[in-house]
Amino acid sequence: MPLFTSAPKSICILRLSAIGDVCHAVACVQAIQRQWPSTKITWVTGKLEAQLIQYIAGIEVISFDKKQGWKAYIQLREQLKDRNFDALLHMQAALRASIASLMIRAKIKLGFDKARAKDGQWLFTNQKVDPATSSHVLDGFMAFAKKLGITDLTVKWDLNIPTLSQQKAEQLVAGSPTFIICPAASKAYKNWTVEGYSALANHAIKQGYQVLICGAPTELEKALAKQIVNNTQQQAKNLIGQTTLIELVALIQQADILLAPDTGPTHMATMVNTQVIGLYAHHNPKRTGPYTQLDHVVSVYEQLITEQTGKAVDELPWRARVKNINAMQQISVESVIAMFDRISKK
Repeated sequence: MPLFTSAPKSICILRLSAIGDVCHAVACVQAIQRQWPSTKITWVTGKLEAQLIQYIAGIEVISFDKKQGWKAYIQLREQLKDRNFDALLHMQAALRASIASLMIRAKIKLGFDKARAKDGQWLFTNQKVDPATSSHVLDGFMAFAKKLGITDLTVKWDLNIPTLSQQKAEQLVAGSPTFIICPAASKAYKNWTVEGYSALANHAIKQGYQVLICGAPTELEKALAKQIVNNTQQQAKNLIGQTTLIELVALIQQADILLAPDTGPTHMATMVNTQVIGLYAHHNPKRTGPYTQLDHVVSVYEQLITEQTGKAVDELPWRARVKNINAMQQISVESVIAMFDRISKK
């Protein structure tokens, strides 16, 4: 039974991180907005993630800065002390998010089904979504919309990219076929090799593409970009740290192909309908891969998880992870080049 048969007055979304998961959650929130345009939606999210969500129409964004520790929870409680929502969608099964949920007053607190409600999330909610029939994270989020009473669960995104960001992206692309490499994930073991990225950059250059290396200004990403650029005889362009989050989205939208490991830009590309090659070894791409482009994934996960456990993927728990820190090195350059050629010829 749906929780609502008509549009509620207000809903609060609680999803603090990470960028990829926020991209998935946006599809759910926009499905709600399409059916219930009068419902006021407030989204409590992380400081970085707020930089993206602020460009989704019709959403009040409340930034939660986890670096402030307990002060962040006190500030959240103070901001929402006079608010009472019809429903809270508790869309993050993590203890810090569950503590944040205690600062939000709502008649209904909707969380994951018990199979996905890790870190005791089920203790902080009074309603649960129905168990998902699909393993993908996005479908798990869409279960929230379905439980509320949303009938059109079509997955699509509508992002309001500012004109200045679009113009900057257009200047960087300058009408040329463009291949973007976002080489780094938040955890270094998820990254592919310098040799692999360099080989793809050189291959794309030979095919007439300009190559842009993008990402945040971390020391790891700076080092990766420098090595890739050096290995292309300075033909690839290093843009590490030179774009804001929304400018990166705009740039990805202007590009032809993106290459990235299991990280946020993979899902940003999905949002703006840019072809993306996702590289996977540690997590099941059917759970965390680019939702609309799972056929573009280059993955060794299935092989490695079977070697690790002795079981097929469908016999394993939803979150089963390959623990070999060298797993990404098992992805061959030849397989990624073959995917690039397949996509570029479309």
